[in-house]
Amino acid sequence: MNRSFIEALRHNALDELQRIPKSDLHSHAGRGGSIAYIEAWSGAQIDPPNRPFDSLRDMQAWFESNIKIHCRGIQGYLKRIEASFAQAQTDRIKVLALGFGLDEIAALGGMGTFTGIMDDLQSRFAPDTLFFPELSLGRESRVEDLLTQIEEVLAYRWFTSIDICNDELAQPIRHFKPVYRLAKAAGLKLKAHVGEFGTPDDVREAVEELELDEVHHGIAAARSVSVMNWLADHRIRLNVCPTSNVMLGVADSYARHPLRKLYDNGVPVTINTDDLLIFNQSVSQEFLNLYRSGLMTAEELDGIRENGLNYAVPPK
Repeated sequence: MNRSFIEALRHNALDELQRIPKSDLHSHAGRGGSIAYIEAWSGAQIDPPNRPFDSLRDMQAWFESNIKIHCRGIQGYLKRIEASFAQAQTDRIKVLALGFGLDEIAALGGMGTFTGIMDDLQSRFAPDTLFFPELSLGRESRVEDLLTQIEEVLAYRWFTSIDICNDELAQPIRHFKPVYRLAKAAGLKLKAHVGEFGTPDDVREAVEELELDEVHHGIAAARSVSVMNWLADHRIRLNVCPTSNVMLGVADSYARHPLRKLYDNGVPVTINTDDLLIFNQSVSQEFLNLYRSGLMTAEELDGIRENGLNYAVPPK
């Protein structure tokens, strides 16, 4: 138990929380920095979103017109990656999993160039952070195309985990079984976005079909005691993003977030940012939001913080 973390929550001391080691295990690399960092670089004033989004498409439209417009081209992309690592250093993110897409790798000329640039940015802007790169694949992708692309990517043995993101309804999760077999053989930790907008059964199906180690979001499981019990029994960790859930309308508020029910039913959980450049809440702020709302005690949140620091990938 970290008494400093508990007291910082109780005294609403954000600056103290920022000094205590934490993890961020669900963050999209080009969206993991702070709005203030991009403002300082671009000279633009960027107002955070002032209402919940109607959909993922609505969220993406806000990102395009408020963030990417100031971060054009490769230079702008690399500045956003830099911002992600700088944020990890600022908020004492000891363990960081950042998701990158195949399109990002291609834009920088392939894995050799891509990995060199990312490793350099991490060493310069987050030298105290344990960095676990994650390969993020779109749920809308043609599996046949992915199979022809990822073998070379996996051969570099740089990525430590794999994820499927974007629209949960794009196609059945089982279609990705051949991709996940390759990833498992390469020693990657297996994850997927599921149960953010879907059903409890979607969460269990994804874990069983793809042999997942962790789930990004997964909060739909809170609507089923049997699924929560199953996740708890199998020690499947959910990487929860409270502000993202509130801003996308899948949680009513911090005070009524499904995290409480998941925690009470023994499901392992962590607290994460998802897209900090959109949702504008750091990991420290996420913990503070949950405490202020009365959803969790300071001691419970400290336990969740510790859980996130106990991150490991399968041995290669």
